[in-house]
Amino acid sequence: MTVDENLLKSLIGFTESDSLEFLLHLKNNSYPLTHVQITNSSIPVNEPTTRGGVYFSDKFAYKMKGTINDLSVVPLLTSKMLGPNTEFGELKITTMINLENELKTLEVHTNLTNSVQTPDSIELSMIIVKLESS
Repeated sequence: MTVDENLLKSLIGFTESDSLEFLLHLKNNSYPLTHVQITNSSIPVNEPTTRGGVYFSDKFAYKMKGTINDLSVVPLLTSKMLGPNTEFGELKITTMINLENELKTLEVHTNLTNSVQTPDSIELSMIIVKLESS
């Protein structure tokens, strides 16, 4: 799991100022992702392990949280959750970011680790596995 650290630090800076709009893409639909936070935090694993068929050996990971205010997304997330499924899919999240005075599309690929549903929204907790800019 290698992620461009400089690109990620730029993304974290923009999310702290709340100046980006994020879209989660699932099954030919796009869902606005709000209240996005990205942090670098420890993984509570003392030795290399597999979870959901993915090998984790890093002790730190970049984590992303965000909220979707459209509950029609809930059935689409079931097969994406890391943990209860032996196979899971990555979530693709996009945003536009201004890097060195050039507007670029940034794709954030994540694994869903947890979700918390309220009557009108769902909060997603994810681990960033890949960043791509174009």
